[in-house]
Amino acid sequence: MDQVTTLVDPLKVFVKDSVRLVKRCTKPDRKEFQKIAFATAIGFGIMGFIGFFVKLIHIPINNIIVGS
Repeated sequence: MDQVTTLVDPLKVFVKDSVRLVKRCTKPDRKEFQKIAFATAIGFGIMGFIGFFVKLIHIPINNIIVGS
């Protein structure tokens, strides 16, 4: 029986902490969600342009190195 309690007690604590966390969390309102979505979209765009320009620069360099 002692083995069962050593297995169940951590699960009880985890469930208790998880329920407390979910109760404290709130959904973002529309304005906050739009701000987060806009910031994420800008980040995706910037990362895309950085990847595009890195590839644009490295293709000719790679062709020069491999073509020689």
